[in-house]
Amino acid sequence: MRRRASLVLLAFAVFFAALSPLLRWYAFPRLAKIPPSQYQETVLEAKPATLLDYNDGMKVKKVPKVTIVQTLKGNVEESERIERDAGRDVVVWDALSYVVGPDGKMVSEIPERYIFDAHSQAPVHATGEMVDGDPVRREGIEFKWPFLTEKRDYEYFDAQARTSSPIHYKGTRTFHGLEVYYFEQTIPWTRVPMPKKMPIQGVSPEQIAKTGMTRWYTTKRMFWVDPVTGAPVNGEEIHREELRNARKMGMPEDTMTVFAGHVKMRPDYVESIVDLVTSQRLLVLLLTSYLPWGFLALGTALFALALWLEARSRRRDGPPEEAPAATPVPA
Repeated sequence: MRRRASLVLLAFAVFFAALSPLLRWYAFPRLAKIPPSQYQETVLEAKPATLLDYNDGMKVKKVPKVTIVQTLKGNVEESERIERDAGRDVVVWDALSYVVGPDGKMVSEIPERYIFDAHSQAPVHATGEMVDGDPVRREGIEFKWPFLTEKRDYEYFDAQARTSSPIHYKGTRTFHGLEVYYFEQTIPWTRVPMPKKMPIQGVSPEQIAKTGMTRWYTTKRMFWVDPVTGAPVNGEEIHREELRNARKMGMPEDTMTVFAGHVKMRPDYVESIVDLVTSQRLLVLLLTSYLPWGFLALGTALFALALWLEARSRRRDGPPEEAPAATPVPA
């Protein structure tokens, strides 16, 4: 019976030892994915801020608050269409950054379509990838880091400049009880396109371009990222936009600030995102750490127990008895 039990234990030991790497390297890439129908809304605020008032003689004013509402909406129909050609799970996010002044009026509105791999978050290039109606070809990440984020720099896409540049890992910190990775990216003064939708009625970006007036922008971008899920739990920007050659549009100064402020995520949205990430990170840890290492430890323990039972069984049976010597038969 002991020998039979040791064989059963040995079979289970092999099973759990084999299951350990399968969970980490086979199941995890296939199960840990961004759902295609995900919807997320985040509100950020700059308090106080500098803002160009288009409705009051194009004056630059100090205002108590500017609000930015960012939405990410999964487009399931488009993701299924792209998956047929891409041959992998794809997520399509229709994003919108909507900026309003203290009076509730629109300051700017920038739509985006971001197409990426559901597991790795690597960009997938397909028809429809755009920023504010302009086709783009993203390199690197945007909005979210990969699962199991590493302590290194990443290429991060800047929607204003339509280009990618490094976002630098600056160390590990504690944020609301979570161990997070802190990243920074600085975009130097860069000429960027005028928004397609202007806050001035009857004025188009093409009309402004003909005057020679240009829009410039710089920002310092900061993210606190949960390394398990790759989700930012907090984000801030020190943001500044200017109009240059502004006198060509009849403005009082040649360089005018359009918007300047330290943009921060509203505290209630920070709490909501931290709660969501805390619940999701357990699922990733189960597939990448808890279950693989647990099954490996269980397999090792069962293997040791099987060897112990086999050794005990052999000691109990003792050495085999010698056969009695044959008695010669008299002739």
